[in-house]
Amino acid sequence: MTRTDDDSWDLTSSVGATATMVAAGRAMATKDPLHLIDDPFAEPLVRAVGIDFFVKMMDGELDPTTFGDVTPERVQSMINGMAMRAKFFDDYFTSATAGGIRQAVILASGLDARAYRLPWPAGTTVYEIDQPKVIEFKTGVLDELGAQPTAQRRTVGIDLREDWPAALQGTGFDPSVPTAWLAEGLLIYLPPEAQDRLFDTITSLSAPGSAVATEYVPGIMDFDAEKATSMTANVRDQGLDLDMASLVYSGPRSHVIEYLRATGWEVTGIPTDELFGQNGLRPPVRDGNDPLGEIVYVSATLG
Repeated sequence: MTRTDDDSWDLTSSVGATATMVAAGRAMATKDPLHLIDDPFAEPLVRAVGIDFFVKMMDGELDPTTFGDVTPERVQSMINGMAMRAKFFDDYFTSATAGGIRQAVILASGLDARAYRLPWPAGTTVYEIDQPKVIEFKTGVLDELGAQPTAQRRTVGIDLREDWPAALQGTGFDPSVPTAWLAEGLLIYLPPEAQDRLFDTITSLSAPGSAVATEYVPGIMDFDAEKATSMTANVRDQGLDLDMASLVYSGPRSHVIEYLRATGWEVTGIPTDELFGQNGLRPPVRDGNDPLGEIVYVSATLG
């Protein structure tokens, strides 16, 4: 379904289904023998959503050969990639709180369970922002599991196209103290002007010493929609109706690293290949069919 200015979703549809897809990837990385991350909540959350494709993927019941020329090495590389993405942002929060930050905001939190699984220091508050039905679903499943947050968790059920800063402050957020912000897997689903507006808002709500982490995806500039649609056709044959080409906003947009630097942030970017190397892994296997290309993981601090 093509995006519109007033579209909505749950965890089985549109952008929401990509959150379920990412959680399924974390579940597979958790079960993988390399055990690069540990997210015990990913699998039960994905099972609760109930998308058959992702359940079969976690259970190893999908035949990779049905998706074309997909080798075991490629599959392992994809699992490692999801693990490295999760680990980068886990480590970011660990570093930010070690530096004294006690307020974290997870934008478009989806099935992110970091408020339950990271070792947050005493006195930390984690704010999760997402569509109301997404927040409600995740909270309900985790409650049924008997899961307990490891920080004070406060949820903000609101669309990021609405006045989320007011809603966030209405739940106790304090812009006068440093904050660790996270925008994971979010930017490509925002129009270019909304990306700029998001960072402007984050900056306006950030006290000196605040931090932000996100990704820079250069491939979104010249995104090949035809290639992406062709890739997802095989997935559709397996029962998953998820057309990435209709969900992302491609074309020219601000360079994330340059934009943050111009607004006062000290920024570091690490490409995926380098992140793999730092963790003793081979570079990701690429076959030339990835329409987004290499991702740069970004972290920044406000001077």
